[in-house]
Amino acid sequence: MFVLALGPLAFLVARALGLHGLSLGANPIQTLTDQLGLWALRFLLITLTLTPLRRLTGATRILLFRRMLGLYAYFYLVLHVTMYVGVDQRLNFPVLWEDIVKRPWITLGVIGLVLLTPLAVTSTRRMMRRLGRSWQTLHYALYPATAVACWHFYWQVKRDVSTPLLYAAVFALLMALRLHHRTRRRTHNDAG
Repeated sequence: MFVLALGPLAFLVARALGLHGLSLGANPIQTLTDQLGLWALRFLLITLTLTPLRRLTGATRILLFRRMLGLYAYFYLVLHVTMYVGVDQRLNFPVLWEDIVKRPWITLGVIGLVLLTPLAVTSTRRMMRRLGRSWQTLHYALYPATAVACWHFYWQVKRDVSTPLLYAAVFALLMALRLHHRTRRRTHNDAG
């Protein structure tokens, strides 16, 4: 699973190097930045899919991958931000600050990064033990971070918003499944 999660990056590197006739198109920096961000969002959604999948199938072992997949989401997010800050904007901090202030999708991207960074930092076993019950509460920030990522994607796309809306719909479905489970459990506990 670990190596499989690196597959998208390997494919992007192959495209960047022009291997087997692959390419990144007319604007390679933009393509790499966008694709890395999209993979960050995909990994966030995959991570959120594991709990409902476990509830539907009873396969508890799939939860063993949740932390790793969440860290891969953060890994792809950091690469996405690095491409934008380091390669696209060449560390031009006045321009970056202006982008954060004037472009709402970039503001949302920064918010998403801020929300996900504490989750990545506290994902070690040592931090889990140290934070105790607070660890789980902190990691609920994954929900607003994913919502922000969907919104960031929606605002960043200029023309056809069908793909960002599809990702947002998947996120909404995953949240609805969680809400349904929580409501059912609360009703069951109240009845019992």
